[in-house]
Amino acid sequence: MLNNKQSAAGNIPRILISADRSSSGKTTISMGLMAVLVSRGYKVQPFKVALDYIDPSYHTEITGRPCRNLDSYLMDENGILDVYTHACEAGEKADIAIIEGVRGLYEGFESLSDLGSTAQIAKILKCPVIFVINARSITRSSAALVNGYRNFDPDVEIAGVILNNIGSLRHAEKAKEAIEHYTSIPVIGIVPRDPAMQISMRHLGLMPALEGRRRLGDGGFEARLHGIEEIINKGIDVDRFMEIAKSAKPLKSPDNSVFSSVSGAGIPKPKIGVALDEAFNFYYRDNIDLLKLTGAEIVYFSPVRDNSLPEVDGLYIGGGYPELFAAELEANESMRRDIKKASIAGMPIYAECGGLMYLTEKISTGIPGKGTYHDASMPESTYSMVGALPGHTIMGQTRVVSYNIGTLNKDCILGKKGNSFKGHEFHHSEIREIPEDAEFAITLSRGTGITNGMDGLISENTLGSYAHLHGVAYRELASSLVEAARKFQESRILL
Repeated sequence: MLNNKQSAAGNIPRILISADRSSSGKTTISMGLMAVLVSRGYKVQPFKVALDYIDPSYHTEITGRPCRNLDSYLMDENGILDVYTHACEAGEKADIAIIEGVRGLYEGFESLSDLGSTAQIAKILKCPVIFVINARSITRSSAALVNGYRNFDPDVEIAGVILNNIGSLRHAEKAKEAIEHYTSIPVIGIVPRDPAMQISMRHLGLMPALEGRRRLGDGGFEARLHGIEEIINKGIDVDRFMEIAKSAKPLKSPDNSVFSSVSGAGIPKPKIGVALDEAFNFYYRDNIDLLKLTGAEIVYFSPVRDNSLPEVDGLYIGGGYPELFAAELEANESMRRDIKKASIAGMPIYAECGGLMYLTEKISTGIPGKGTYHDASMPESTYSMVGALPGHTIMGQTRVVSYNIGTLNKDCILGKKGNSFKGHEFHHSEIREIPEDAEFAITLSRGTGITNGMDGLISENTLGSYAHLHGVAYRELASSLVEAARKFQESRILL
């Protein structure tokens, strides 16, 4: 049961942007609306439904506030409210929360419930929905589409419509007239079929913001974002958008917030190094916040560009695209050597997906004769990696996108034997040449993992897994990592 106390965040205007399906344009429209509101002086708190890393990186870049993920398969109702409240109240209180949905409004984990769907998030957060339609080649049919989605679940409040990919003024007038006549839901935006939007969607959707800025240069990157902002500012009634956001009903405060567990005074503060650069940037900001709140000092470093490992007591190497930067990672021998020495010394090292790949002995970036999964014209190449974990990472032979459920089969840096978690995995690689006596800390009841339903490959205090964990869904994550780093810190002090 949630308590009856309202939080300050519960009264902040909020709105959710969804669509009938993927590729309707909701990501670009969300980005444009955030940019417009920021330019008008609003403090915009962005959210993304589900566990994507790339869209949130652009939301963060645009708003200057870390985008947070909301996933109702991993998190219970209290966890959703906890993430939402913490984000809106962190630092300066937000003026508005904008939540970008995932896939179609009602797509989720199951066919006969809204578990894991955008619709479920809208209901938990009592959030009015703006419904984006890719209206290419349809006019009157768009009204049937809106009516169907509105009537499918009356508890989901579709409060406005944005028509995207409009070809002409006549096209816009017919679709708008039909929707407003048959549904009484206002059309608050008309977004034209514009090459600038299509180019932006194509380029920005393929890479995280950090890499987008690197490849396009600051000028080109800002120009693309500004182009989207101009189109949205012209095509959408932003004042009406704000009115709908302000209509959201008040929310209650979460019970037992995981973000309130701050370590006591006098307890040693271990330093945890977090890999952050073009190759490694897939992190949930809540995980970083929870590490800090549990007592860690975060020290960022770059496996691509830094010559040496900083003075730390533990490492967290997240996901990303190490295969795209394999040559640079291989060339940075001093960093690879430092990480392997730290692993041998027993430093706790936690690596997720891309981090796991980096810690293996080598990466092959494509299938011989077939090129890589990124570019079929590129030849297969093999690069030396850290070697803190056994195995050879091969790219492009598989594609895994799935929630996973795991149990720790031994005590490790993620917690005690018997602890269970829900997470997810998303990878195009597999790991081969793993010795028969290799140890794994995680047994999966759902998901693929590294091999034979096992994940969490370990050596000393180093653990690498394909599973991505969120600290609100698996609350032992931050406390276990910080405690392991603290013990390592104390052992070094004693020496």
